[in-house]
Amino acid sequence: MSPAQDPRGYGRVAVLMGGDSAEREISLRSGNAVLAALQSAGVDVHALDPAGEDFVRKLGDGGYDRVFIALHGRGGEDGVMQGLLDVLGLPYTGSGVLGSALAMDKLRTKQVWAAAGVSTPGFIQLRSEADLGAVQTVLGYPVIVKPAHEGSSIGISKADSDACLQEAWQLARRYDDEVFAEQWVSGAEYTCGILGGEALPLIRLETPNTFYDDQAKYEADSTRYLLPCGLEQTAEQALQSGSLAAFRSVGGSGWGRVDFMLDDQGQPWFIEVNTVPGLTDHSLVPMAARAVGMDFTAMVCRILDTTLVAAAAGGEHAEA
Repeated sequence: MSPAQDPRGYGRVAVLMGGDSAEREISLRSGNAVLAALQSAGVDVHALDPAGEDFVRKLGDGGYDRVFIALHGRGGEDGVMQGLLDVLGLPYTGSGVLGSALAMDKLRTKQVWAAAGVSTPGFIQLRSEADLGAVQTVLGYPVIVKPAHEGSSIGISKADSDACLQEAWQLARRYDDEVFAEQWVSGAEYTCGILGGEALPLIRLETPNTFYDDQAKYEADSTRYLLPCGLEQTAEQALQSGSLAAFRSVGGSGWGRVDFMLDDQGQPWFIEVNTVPGLTDHSLVPMAARAVGMDFTAMVCRILDTTLVAAAAGGEHAEA
């Protein structure tokens, strides 16, 4: 019997939310939404915060059968929590250790993509202030400067001059020792949700902000989400296939999201992979799931279904 029909099939479920990353508040919003959805479906579900006292003991001794990871950022989305759950023998949602660690590292994601032939904008690692001088020569302005290991656009800014580049580098370094500059792509921004090994409909994002930053993602009502995205069916299908390939090339599995730009010549440029995308009222994967007739609760249960496949495969994170 499918757990979607009989919630007892999931057993006792822990939803991990909060943590101590810079994205804690967003994680709490995502986690509480997941918790409410699973409760409404009749699942025996409980919230756990890794920042709480005796977290590892509570997780290991709680009699849990599987885990829904709603942690964003470091410690939850970067392979660390996935490694702990592997040691404990607990099936969990999302990508495994390698896929989580690679996707959380934007710089190494781009290095893997470049080696695999996935189109991604040019970039330069900014190890020290001395590297700033090469940006205009190699990439040209404008560029976007990013910390390698943060999500939700934290620490990201655009630079169109040497003075702006210095400020952008200093901002990114507040959040990460590893920083890089990426060639700016002019064009339309898209995202592709991945669920159970399949690509969801593309969403085109339009914001009056410089780019789709954390304010546009979680607060602004001025952001426009175009779904259908406006592309011809064959073009959309090709970009969905490209997004799946980009996702799998870094070891992504289960569910996630791939962000890319489509430049003025129609060339896609893949930007990043999110292995634990947001699950708030402004979030993109739930929006895409609704477009194929899947409400929030059904989508959360579908994500949780992937842990059944992993459990049946002996802990391997297979597509469901």
